Amino acid sequence: MEAKTGLFAGSNNSNELLVIQEHNEPKAVKNLDGQVCEICGDSVGLTVDGDLFVACEECGFPVCRPCYEYERREGTQVCPQCHTRYKRIKGSPRVEGDEDEEDVDDIEYEFKMEEEKYKLKHEENMNSRDHDGENPKSIGKVNGEQSLSSHGIGETCGAKLYNKEKTDEWKLQQGNLLIETDASVDPEKAMKDETRMPLSRKVAIPSGKLSPYRMMVAARLILLILFFQYRIFHPVPEAMGLWFISVSCEIWLAFSWIVDQIPKWFPIDRETYLDRLSIRFEPENKPNMLSPIDIFVTTADPIKEPPLVTANTILSILALDYPAHKISCYVSDDGASMLTFEALQETAEFARKWVPFCKQFSIEPRAPEKYFSDKIDFLKDKIQSTYVKERRTMKREYEEFKVRINALVAKSMRVPTEGWSMKDETPWPGNNPKDHPSMIQILLGHNGGDHEGNGLPCLVYISREKRPAFQHHTKAGALNALLRVSAVLSNAPFVLNLDCNHYANNSKVVREAMCFFMDIQLGNSIAFVQFPLRFDSLDKNDRYANKNTVLFDINLRCLDGIQGPVYIGSGCIFRRKALNGFDSPKASKRPRSVQVHSKQDENGEDASIIEATDEDKQLLQSNMNTENKFGKSTLFMNSSLTEEGGVDPSSSQEALLKEAIHVMSCSYEDRTLWGYEVGMSYGSIAADMLTSLKMHSRGWRSVYCMPKRTAFRGTAPINLTERLNQVLRWAVGSLEILFSSHCPLWYGFKEGKLKLLQRIAYINSTVYPFSALPLLIYCIIPAICLLTDKFITPSVGTFASLVFISLFISIFASAILELRWSGVSLEEWWRNQQFWVIGSISAHLFAIVQTLMGGFLGRFNAHFSIVSKAPDEDGEFHELYTIRWTVLLIPPTTVTVINLIGIVAGFTDAINSGEHSWGALIGKLFFSSWVIAHLYPFLKGLMGRQNRTPTLIVIWSVLLASIFSLVWVRIDPFVLKTKGPDVKQCGISC
Repeated sequence: MEAKTGLFAGSNNSNELLVIQEHNEPKAVKNLDGQVCEICGDSVGLTVDGDLFVACEECGFPVCRPCYEYERREGTQVCPQCHTRYKRIKGSPRVEGDEDEEDVDDIEYEFKMEEEKYKLKHEENMNSRDHDGENPKSIGKVNGEQSLSSHGIGETCGAKLYNKEKTDEWKLQQGNLLIETDASVDPEKAMKDETRMPLSRKVAIPSGKLSPYRMMVAARLILLILFFQYRIFHPVPEAMGLWFISVSCEIWLAFSWIVDQIPKWFPIDRETYLDRLSIRFEPENKPNMLSPIDIFVTTADPIKEPPLVTANTILSILALDYPAHKISCYVSDDGASMLTFEALQETAEFARKWVPFCKQFSIEPRAPEKYFSDKIDFLKDKIQSTYVKERRTMKREYEEFKVRINALVAKSMRVPTEGWSMKDETPWPGNNPKDHPSMIQILLGHNGGDHEGNGLPCLVYISREKRPAFQHHTKAGALNALLRVSAVLSNAPFVLNLDCNHYANNSKVVREAMCFFMDIQLGNSIAFVQFPLRFDSLDKNDRYANKNTVLFDINLRCLDGIQGPVYIGSGCIFRRKALNGFDSPKASKRPRSVQVHSKQDENGEDASIIEATDEDKQLLQSNMNTENKFGKSTLFMNSSLTEEGGVDPSSSQEALLKEAIHVMSCSYEDRTLWGYEVGMSYGSIAADMLTSLKMHSRGWRSVYCMPKRTAFRGTAPINLTERLNQVLRWAVGSLEILFSSHCPLWYGFKEGKLKLLQRIAYINSTVYPFSALPLLIYCIIPAICLLTDKFITPSVGTFASLVFISLFISIFASAILELRWSGVSLEEWWRNQQFWVIGSISAHLFAIVQTLMGGFLGRFNAHFSIVSKAPDEDGEFHELYTIRWTVLLIPPTTVTVINLIGIVAGFTDAINSGEHSWGALIGKLFFSSWVIAHLYPFLKGLMGRQNRTPTLIVIWSVLLASIFSLVWVRIDPFVLKTKGPDVKQCGISC
């Protein structure tokens, strides 16, 4: 027999895989420390022959059979370490691409005939041993050969059956196999195995999709070098200024592309295992050990943020598939509106009917407006006979609820001269939204709930104190007030932040996040889990790229492969400890015990764990001045230092409410670190990005979770003016971070916890508005070339033509390959490119001007209005065609008019010059038409439904374009000049 791969030796109780190498063909095989799978952390296990399972014969990378078979069936079919294709191992099903192997023929095993044979043989061996009265273990000690022939067979058969059962169990969890019940399987042992499995795992992008993309990016980089080598060393003598400006713009745009591309090198996906989470933390006949969570909903203007939209968001939260006594929902009303307060009261009453209905019939989604408006088969998978009747009743109840809410909205339009009064004739404290005291009311308590998750979650209305002399920091300040109030009342270790127009579309979204937070191995180092946001009520073509698909489906997935995505302002679940300004704990693969997340779960814990927690508290209190950090509130400070969450049960509700009023007063943050090291960060409009930057600099990680069913959905501005204002706000916030002490170029270097690629991603997120200047110039250059009859490059040769064409092809090829691995459609990518140009030459340009004015003029506070979040009621996208005046509309309109004038001038010049000038004209017309193609959605929106454009925009744009064109005609007109004698040499009478 010919030896091909060498000899492997090992046993069940050994801690390593011993490799006896062949002298002629030495192979280095990785040491299997502890026989633990490097993918799932489970035992590697045995083969059907009882040997130690080795998936890859080339490098011996430790992988268990379930992960090996999953990779062969669903994954890349290659070893994660040496990238060698996995060969079929005896006992594993065949997959497409397997070679025909004569020596590995186990078709009987695939049809479960081998399993029955081993069962019978095992029973016969056991019966014969019992009859003879021999001890198999003693035989193995006396005679090695007899051990292999008797005990070895029994042990091998038992191992095979155990491994087969375990494999089938794993397949059942994945939904790939339905296992028949077997009385010989020990359910307690199977349950114990489940508790050791990871709650989530990384899923690599298939190399067949990712490798071509990386190769094309590298090729594009080489072509860029060749392109700039030609452009820099081949100037245009007759148009040096035009050549220099164009090369400068090209260098900046190439640099911005490289900075944007570097963090995209390691995209990943993730999978969660909700069944394992339930088995581990929701045992039968025992208290539920899932961690509590506080949910924050922020609203400020009931006109732009309709109460019905907010009510649907809250109802979807209250109906989450999570234990009701573990959820506390806090609604912050920064506008102190009585309309919002009364609408929440109606919502709380309707929730008593809606939440039981959702949980009884397991409906999705659990926002009633979306549920009743979707044209779906609502009878699918609903086998209860009472469902149809209950649904009709609930729909009628919801229609009555909408009538009551709309009546409140109509009533709020007529403001009394003396101000609003509540039902008991008490004046509403928030009649002046800029000067009012703190308000808080518990609309729903936990009294009706039980430990099985029934009942209703807690619902609390708050409105923080507002005084004219204080800075309130808009949304970031409201979230910090919610953070303090929730710490006093419930103090859950995790918090979810949602805008009022983002409802929970997936009722298991909290469980998805807990698969990361409550993982024993990696959960303690995760600061937050960010979910993608999807949007309803958008036009079919998504004219203004409101979906932000490139951000959610490409950029954030790439950041997840480094240190984690950035916080995007909503749809994010935080660890309270990270928000309280603590550093990330040192990573430890095997912690001594499972972390306790709730006060009520501490009864069964070991005393040494509680003592260690007390020591940590004393250490924290001795190393920091907690009063200067958290403020003068003993109750809040104690809650902040309690990592496992929960409040003191001895405190009365009156004392807790009094303390809650105190911690949301506008003077509480004075002389504290709130907004700087604790809570949401102040100092920038983009407080979300600044907050995540600080967390990552402290060593925390973040996770991007994309469940199959979208986690959150909401509304987005479809009006052109509001969309540009939104982009302007983001750009100003990014530039504020760039010019602050938190600039990612140097922030956090001393600690060294921010990874290099993550730092580059933050740099790209702050410098991107500066691309507006070269992009604006480059959009005008085609018109200048047409007006002056000049071009930015000299006559190109064959090699230069090949470089230009290859670079142009590589740009499209890299984009297409990026879309291939990300799943983004070509239309969505093109819409994103179009609005990148539109936003850059309008919103980003004004963001630069506004930021520089703020830097030179000292205090320059820009006012940004709240974007309208009202859904499109008439269903005909009325807002899409509405044009509102803003100065942001002038630059794109001017660029369009200039290019149109240039095209007309170019055609006129070509007609006057003859046929020889048409060749040069084609190249110039191509670039000018390319600019207009990018601005097409803007032009379509500018025309409106009736093709009407505001007169002021037309006047300003035409005026600027005319002045610009006349200046260029005066300087260097394209009309042919009459050539005559040189009057300087021979005089006027020559």
